[in-house]
Amino acid sequence: MVATVRVGLMIPCYVDMFFPQVGKSTLGLLERFGIDVEYPFDQTCCGQPMANSGAYLQARATEELFIRNFAEYDHIVAPSGSCVHHIRNKFTASDDTPARRHVSSHVWDLPEFLCDVLDVKELPWARFPHEVALHVSCSAIRGLSQQTMSERPNDPWQSKPRSLLEKVDGITLTDFDRPDECCGFGGTFAVTDEAVSAAMGSDKMGRIGAAGTRHVVSGDMSCLMHMQGCASRNQETFQFLHLAEVLNGDAR
Repeated sequence: MVATVRVGLMIPCYVDMFFPQVGKSTLGLLERFGIDVEYPFDQTCCGQPMANSGAYLQARATEELFIRNFAEYDHIVAPSGSCVHHIRNKFTASDDTPARRHVSSHVWDLPEFLCDVLDVKELPWARFPHEVALHVSCSAIRGLSQQTMSERPNDPWQSKPRSLLEKVDGITLTDFDRPDECCGFGGTFAVTDEAVSAAMGSDKMGRIGAAGTRHVVSGDMSCLMHMQGCASRNQETFQFLHLAEVLNGDAR
């Protein structure tokens, strides 16, 4: 990275409120690569929950605040595929301005930024000697093309999150059945269709458990939060970790 490049860190509201260690791991990981990260303290939600519910009027002010906070950065990095997918592809509640277009075109999910911008080749500080099931969210797969979709089997295989985990010393990636099927969270879908959402999450955890691993890693903490709730309801014990925690060497 060139020293003059400005990188703004966007931390999703649910990470800020419930999983602050993920934000710390993301910051620490970026700083390991010599990046002088800036965190705008006025940031709030990106507006995705309101926009996904059709409440565009209510989402407008939130989008406008986000744009004011981040329009001056060369790169905006967030540890959330769903938030980045929204900002990049569905940021339409506010007016179409150069600032909005800049924000939408310069936002990166953490795995994308590490692979496509920094071109990370090694993670010498990261060690996690466990078997791990990788969950890549629907937004990351189908909204950001971070991994080949199972419904397009003729496309060349690639997975940015998996390629990063493969650089972690001691880790074993465990395959499981139907890996890119939705975990059932889907944001407000988990509220409006609770029974279906919970059933999908339980199915997902059943397939992961059947593969023999008890460690689940994802780049989307919202998915992990949902799967953790489903596992707890079924009285099953798993360790749920954000990708940043593993890559920064914070996971044990």
